[in-house]
Amino acid sequence: MFAGRVWCGYTCPQSVFTWVFMWAEKITEGDRNQRMKLDKAPMSGNKFMRKFAKHAIWLAVSLATGITFVGYFTPIRELVPDLLTFQVGGWALFWVGFFTLATYGNAGYLREQVCIYMCPYARFQSVMFDKDTLIVSYDPRRGERRGPRKKDADYKAMGLGDCIDCTMCVQVCPTGIDIRDGLQIECIGCAACIDACDAIMDKMNYPRGLISYTTEHNLSGQKTHLLRPRLIGYAVALVAMMGVFTYAVTDRSLVKLDVLKDRVLFRENEQGMIENVYTLKVMNKAQNEQTFVIEATGLDGLQYSGRNEVRAAAGELMTIPVELSIAPEKLPSSTNDVVFHIRSADDPSIEDDAESRFIGPSIR
Repeated sequence: MFAGRVWCGYTCPQSVFTWVFMWAEKITEGDRNQRMKLDKAPMSGNKFMRKFAKHAIWLAVSLATGITFVGYFTPIRELVPDLLTFQVGGWALFWVGFFTLATYGNAGYLREQVCIYMCPYARFQSVMFDKDTLIVSYDPRRGERRGPRKKDADYKAMGLGDCIDCTMCVQVCPTGIDIRDGLQIECIGCAACIDACDAIMDKMNYPRGLISYTTEHNLSGQKTHLLRPRLIGYAVALVAMMGVFTYAVTDRSLVKLDVLKDRVLFRENEQGMIENVYTLKVMNKAQNEQTFVIEATGLDGLQYSGRNEVRAAAGELMTIPVELSIAPEKLPSSTNDVVFHIRSADDPSIEDDAESRFIGPSIR
């Protein structure tokens, strides 16, 4: 709403990898005109080596990206040696290969097609956009009429504007548009055309800013409003969502307890007690090892059998079978709710509860 497609131009991984791959093209095959000549030329040793070097860099960057992505889920200090010694697991190898090919295809071949046809950002940007939103735009009042001229020519007397029609803004555009045609959905706001145009203006001794970050209001000679109701409304909504998210993160319990009731409703043990079997799933969300104490309440005379103290590593999920039993005469006639409670012996503030039911025979 405020800065336009600044995410697309500067932060989006697709844009970043596209620029990296374009850099690899430039250092191996030359600038745009040289690449076009190379593509039209017959295959030769020079052409083969240049193409090979380009694709080698592409694949190296893609492989590094794939390893990095998988390294978030598989310990990367083990993943890299396993890859080098061909001892990596099947799933890790699959995902490394998947992200490598995805990066190679997206940044090497699809490029702007991802931005134009696959990414939803341009679509909802057009919903949030208004005439005070920052955009990359060409100033037609200053640039028209376009045309070539000598550096020291009196182009004003020739009826020309500042645009010398060099098309550098088109050549550097990663989505292949002509910014001089006005605002377009394909523009990702990367400002490559601004840099190219400013360089030409410097050579011609013209003022910079023929293509610039501006607003539609500014282009039409009106005042740009930084604060407007729509922007304030979005800001309030964003702050509220950030507040809710922060509360949810800070208030969350560092232990999670889930209870699964056994399919056998109840049974009578050797002591004549009515017994129910449960499976407890304990997840330690803390960043360090914890000792947890488990107990069950809710019915008078309820007895707990099984592990009531467990040691869980950071991030570990444990499965614990337990039994609850009670004398038949102590079974209530109405509700049979029970509550399992877990707390950390190391930090009492880390605790959680989980409800279940105790099922027994009908007493007549």
